[in-house]
Amino acid sequence: MEPRGRGRASKGGRARGEPSQQFVSRPGPQGGAPPPQGAWGRPQGPPPGQQMRHPQPQPAQQPQGAWGRPQGGQQQPQKPQLQGRGSRIGDDAGGSRRAMEVQLPGVTGAAGGQPSRDRGGGNGGVRGRMNRNEIIHTKPAHVQSKAGTSGTTIQLAANFFKIINKPDWCLHQYRVNFDPEIDDTRTKRKLIYVAYKQENDIGGFLFDGTVLYTPLILNPDPMERFADKDDVKVRITVKRVGELSWGDYHYLQVFNILIRKCLRLMELQLVGREYYDCNAQINIPDHRLCLWPGYHTSIRQYETSIMMNTELTFKVMRSDNVYDLLLNTVDRSGRSDMAAFQKKVIGSIVLTFYNNKTYRIDDIDFKTTPASTFPLNSGGQISYLEYYKKRYNINIQVPTQPMLVSRLKPREIGAGQKETLYLVPELCQLTGLTDDQRANFHLMSALAQHTRIGPAGRQGKLQEFVRKLTSKAEIMQEVRRWNLDVAKKLVEFPGRVLPPELIRAGQDVTFSAGNKADWTMSLRSNPMCVSARMDRMAVITPQNLSHPTEEFLKTLSKAASGMKWNIGNHKIFPIENDRSAAYLNKLEEVIGMNPTLIMCVLPTKTADRYNAIKKKCCVDRGVPSQVVVARNFRNKNVMSIATKIAIQLNCKIGGAPWTVHIPTKTLMVVGYDVCRDTANRGKSFGGMVASLNQSCTRYFSSVSEHQMEEELSNNFGSFMLLACQKYREVNGEFPRQICIFRDGVGEGQIPHVKDHEIKNIRDKLTSQIYTGDIPLKMAVVVVSKRINTRIFQGDNNPPPGTVVDNTITLPERYDYFIVSQCVNQGTVTPTSFNVIDDNMGLSPDNMQKLTYKMCHLYYNWSGTVRVPAPCQYAHKLAFLTAQSLHRPADRKLENLLYYL
Repeated sequence: MEPRGRGRASKGGRARGEPSQQFVSRPGPQGGAPPPQGAWGRPQGPPPGQQMRHPQPQPAQQPQGAWGRPQGGQQQPQKPQLQGRGSRIGDDAGGSRRAMEVQLPGVTGAAGGQPSRDRGGGNGGVRGRMNRNEIIHTKPAHVQSKAGTSGTTIQLAANFFKIINKPDWCLHQYRVNFDPEIDDTRTKRKLIYVAYKQENDIGGFLFDGTVLYTPLILNPDPMERFADKDDVKVRITVKRVGELSWGDYHYLQVFNILIRKCLRLMELQLVGREYYDCNAQINIPDHRLCLWPGYHTSIRQYETSIMMNTELTFKVMRSDNVYDLLLNTVDRSGRSDMAAFQKKVIGSIVLTFYNNKTYRIDDIDFKTTPASTFPLNSGGQISYLEYYKKRYNINIQVPTQPMLVSRLKPREIGAGQKETLYLVPELCQLTGLTDDQRANFHLMSALAQHTRIGPAGRQGKLQEFVRKLTSKAEIMQEVRRWNLDVAKKLVEFPGRVLPPELIRAGQDVTFSAGNKADWTMSLRSNPMCVSARMDRMAVITPQNLSHPTEEFLKTLSKAASGMKWNIGNHKIFPIENDRSAAYLNKLEEVIGMNPTLIMCVLPTKTADRYNAIKKKCCVDRGVPSQVVVARNFRNKNVMSIATKIAIQLNCKIGGAPWTVHIPTKTLMVVGYDVCRDTANRGKSFGGMVASLNQSCTRYFSSVSEHQMEEELSNNFGSFMLLACQKYREVNGEFPRQICIFRDGVGEGQIPHVKDHEIKNIRDKLTSQIYTGDIPLKMAVVVVSKRINTRIFQGDNNPPPGTVVDNTITLPERYDYFIVSQCVNQGTVTPTSFNVIDDNMGLSPDNMQKLTYKMCHLYYNWSGTVRVPAPCQYAHKLAFLTAQSLHRPADRKLENLLYYL
């Protein structure tokens, strides 16, 4: 029951292979040893439907009565054709309100209970968005080539299709003037359409309010047309400015808007930001869910060509609405538990079928109901009941239900619109999954049957998508207006597979990680690399579980002995019941006996007891602790579970089960990640973990609270000072090289990290530590896991250790992809690494090798993980703090992996 997972704190996700409680053994065959590869290789021996944006309502008289459901069934609103709004090519409108999607195994769905990604930084990190017209150049100036050389070359494919253009194709730029002048961009766009489009003078075009882009050279130049607006003739003059260079951002903007129009012509429906095929809905009646299959598409300039990235996506829809949730909350508690209702609803994403928009719920207004009135723009008042009847022909069944509040962001507010939307609960369908649903094994298995698509099946669906895209006459007509085409086949390119790592255990024992990067079987019978001394272990358990606990401790001791580790003396402290107070009282008593570690046995997995135990041990008293759920004692794989718990216990008191060869002797590797506090969504915790020795088996950990990006930058700089000082305490000198793996960074946040966060770190280190003859050699690598890139080797997943640094990488970056894990079900997702700052002196080849090596050192899984171990440790630290502790732990624990 130790905290686990990656992602936001409220998700409770976990790294692949990490146990849901204490992890389960997974055997894997061992591969043979490849030839030596030098110092960094293996040593000798992975338009219709307007959005409802009402003015701020002014509630009138409130109807009396409870929130009971009236007699008779609820009238279901008719589902109109889904369409969006936003940027326009000619007469086409695209875009959407907003949506948030959550990752399942092969699933992307709107995330109930999760904040929108539009609202601040990824994982609670730096807030803000980049300029949409900006291509961020992060490739260090000295990097001439980012290609590595080690490993065996293999042929790969990825979910990208090339955009094909004629040799003389280019995009022309025109200035547009209106006489008389007009301020509103939408009105301008409409007038251009009326004046020019009907005569087909300018072909396909993109207009941003001032400048028009088209692939055609207009004749005559300048060109004039007239259009009527409010009985006034408006002169529209279009004058050529020049042509854009290939790869300019506006090319990409045109391509992305064009492809989204083609998706609409395929009769796909826009919900949130993606297009879905509602006609292919997949029902899962046993769990009252359905899946909408869809597509994510994006076009940009890659290494040598412009390509379209296409990925399959799914939206999870629930059959209940928000009013159903309200009734269920009331019914279960026997009273109106509004606090519980608010907790479940606020932050969730809902879908309204009358206009097919998604909204994030920010609040619940219990004083406003559908019977309340709000002012119309034309004057007068109207109730929500009347409004929905007149506008959508919907009869609201419960006039006394409270209203949901969704607040628009400033950029979403149009002329004359207020920032607050009021939504009717019974018209809001819940989307995504709750935490309880995610914890339901049977539900998740049912979803995975449809969403966890293997490489062959995924490639087939992608090829079918492009076949449909290029075979429909309307679509081809639209594409031909722009003189473009889409390749029919996935892009192919070479990759490299690094040799399996050599795992180093204790007593100079080594063994191969194997071709599947899983050394579970080898680990069980070999000594751990560093065995910490366990003098006294206290075990707190309910009285009725004393005997099963004693039996499990015998199994635990046996598992530890197999790895040549002696758990030492332990003593069981029974408690009368399993209430939180009983655990806390006994903890206070036991901690006074100065135990090395305290194990607490819980009958079931309950967050309140777990959080209380962790707060007492980590924050109040600074004692390593382990929480175990008693049901694991009866598991048929109890020996495997005991082995994994033994490893965790050893790590939490300073030990380490294995390591790999790291040739650089004075290197410090740092991981950083961020999680939002579940108790206060405006607050985030940054977890920072730094290695303290060459073998990367000892770590210094720190966590800090922040609300603004400036605080985050200052905290990170201060942590780096402390980490360097800790490193000197252990090694007698400061690290000569520092490699920071920075997780939790969205693309729009990279400029802040590069211009402020890194600068702050360098300024602090150079002013206080690296002031003399020893230069500061440091690299910062942004780690991205939530990406839409998928890589294939024929009809299979590529093997662990696959590196890609060409074709699908970006020319403005020093970036590479690594597939670090072996996936037996579904399609593997690579991890993207973007080196945004580097004077460390490692070649691209050695940087890739270091990254892959660090993926072997996460001690909660005897195999590789998707990110370098310090990143995963940093997430575990931030996750525990944000989810359970809500403040930093006692500094006595800072040199231990107490958060595993």
